[in-house]
Amino acid sequence: MAGTIPNDELDWVKVREDLDSSYVTETIWQKAKRKTKENPLVPIGALATTAALTVGLVSFVKGKEQMQQYMMRARVGAQAFTIVCMVIGFVMIPRSN
Repeated sequence: MAGTIPNDELDWVKVREDLDSSYVTETIWQKAKRKTKENPLVPIGALATTAALTVGLVSFVKGKEQMQQYMMRARVGAQAFTIVCMVIGFVMIPRSN
């Protein structure tokens, strides 16, 4: 029987079909929305970090040294806030399931 393939060698095909039918794909926007609902403070911290960095860089270009230093310190604070929120989110995940 050189041309026939035993059924047990094709079991992986059935497993793959079962996995594909139960797997739900989501777009990047759906995933972002889901993650924001799970931990809404992380995107807020990321936006605060981005805003502080942008204002700091604009102040640097305009030569406003004091404002630039203030914004860079604010950026570090916003980054710390974001990291703390991420850690709290990771700690809370097992408890929510």
